[in-house]
Amino acid sequence: MRGYSKTMRERWKRLAILCVSVVTLSIVPMVNAGATSAIRVSSDVPSTLTSTMPIVRLHFSAVVNASRLPRLVVRPALRTTWQQIGPRDVQAVATSKLKPQVKYVIETPATMSCSSTCRFDTVRSLTTNIATNVTWEEQLLAETGYLPLSFTPSVAGADPGVQDPGTFTWSFPQLPTSLSAQWRVGVDNELVTGALMAFQNDHSLPTTGVADPTTWNDLVNAAESGQTDSHSYNYVTVSETTPETLTLYVAGVPTFHTLVNTGISVSPTALGTYPVYLRYASQTMSGTNPDGSHYSDPGIPWISYFNGGDALHGFIRYSYGWQQSLGCVEMPFASAKTVWPYTPIGTLVTVLS
Repeated sequence: MRGYSKTMRERWKRLAILCVSVVTLSIVPMVNAGATSAIRVSSDVPSTLTSTMPIVRLHFSAVVNASRLPRLVVRPALRTTWQQIGPRDVQAVATSKLKPQVKYVIETPATMSCSSTCRFDTVRSLTTNIATNVTWEEQLLAETGYLPLSFTPSVAGADPGVQDPGTFTWSFPQLPTSLSAQWRVGVDNELVTGALMAFQNDHSLPTTGVADPTTWNDLVNAAESGQTDSHSYNYVTVSETTPETLTLYVAGVPTFHTLVNTGISVSPTALGTYPVYLRYASQTMSGTNPDGSHYSDPGIPWISYFNGGDALHGFIRYSYGWQQSLGCVEMPFASAKTVWPYTPIGTLVTVLS
């Protein structure tokens, strides 16, 4: 059967770049340079965030010494240092941690002059949007144990709260390819969405599956403090091949099998992978039958909604193993009671043909 439920979460597009506007600044005299110099602010910066990433680059038409440049002013406060990258090129790099989804305002030089040291006579402001990317999100979720993968940093002892070009390794070799085939480093997928929902649920945040600023802050803090998921990594597969079955993986190991019923042809159970987003120990399920009549069944037990009105739940039938429901995955009461504790918010359910 199928019950009413809350509207499925909306997807928000994740950004994967650091946005910096390109600005060409005026030609100004440098007091001791004996020539005019054009200052150009460059947006040629890496797209990944690290503790030493370039914030801004300056190109001069004359030779410049990075050690003579004044401190770059950034708001909110961010420690930076100048680096010489060419006779006429310097870059400012962050030496303190960048915060995801924070807008930094950088005062870049519009004019400058030099004697024993250089100074910015006038400045212009650039707003840089420190956006996030999926790879960093995956790293944090793996470090905190919400993904079925472990993360190894490129350098031993690296700060877990800073993005690192490390490597991911599957933690549970017995998980089926129906799950592992969906994983791609740096590509948004249901594994990331489910893991993020599980993290949000554990931290009393709205379980949107979207990394908003509050979620990012909590993720970074959890990784830095060594907090990990207190639950096992569980997964559910439902096979629509007759006889229809459900397999429950607990801590990545197949531990329970049961016959189930999925949706009839006019109200099928959709194929695909979905995260559990709503749960009830018991609920009255109401809806409309294919013939237009209405049903209202009280006391339906052990319900885990995973796709719109489709849910795993208990339901009494004469037999199990074939299409009988209106989209839900029905199983005997005892089976549903066994499965329910292992399907918290964010648990992935894959329906296979």
